[in-house]
Amino acid sequence: MTQKRLLLSSPLLEIMTSRLCQQLIENHQQFENSVIMGLQPRGIFFADRIVSELRQRTGQDILLGHLDATFYRDDFRRRDSPLVPNKTDVPFLIEGKRVILIDDVLASGRMVRAALDAMTAFGRPKNIELLVLIDRQYNRELPIEPDYVGIQVNTLESQRVQVEWKEQGFEADHIWMVD
Repeated sequence: MTQKRLLLSSPLLEIMTSRLCQQLIENHQQFENSVIMGLQPRGIFFADRIVSELRQRTGQDILLGHLDATFYRDDFRRRDSPLVPNKTDVPFLIEGKRVILIDDVLASGRMVRAALDAMTAFGRPKNIELLVLIDRQYNRELPIEPDYVGIQVNTLESQRVQVEWKEQGFEADHIWMVD
C-alpha cells in the first residue's frame, strides 16, 4: 500500500522561496550578468516563482528560460516507454553569464548532468549554480551538489518525492514523501 507523508506546503513554501530569493540577491546583487533557467518539467514552476519574487523585490528584469534536457539523459534510449520531451524556451545566449539552474527535486543528479550538457547549445556560461527546492540525500549517483537548498530530506531508494504545483492544476502546492 502506498503511503504519502506531507513534507511541505504553504505558507512554509512561501517562506522558503523568500529565503532562497534573499540568498540569490546577496550573491548576485544586480543580476545584470545572471540568468535563471528552470529545468523541465516541474522545475519551471519553481523557477517562475523565484523570478517573479526576484523581479518584485529588485525591480529588475531578470532573464528566465525553460530548459528541457530529455534528449541529453543517459537513460534516454534505455527505457521501456519513450520519454516525452517538453519545450525548451531559452530566448537568450548564456555565453559568459552566471547561470542559476533551478529544479524542484535533486535525487540521483543525472537530470542535472543532462541539463549541463543541454546548456551548451546556448553558449559557455561563466559559471553555473544549482538551486533546488528538495535535496534528496543518500540517493546521489553523480557528484552533484546544490548551491541553494530549500530543504534536505533523508530518503530511502524506494521512496520518492512528489511535487504538486497549483500551476499543474492541483488545488494547492504540496510536496509529499511517497513510500
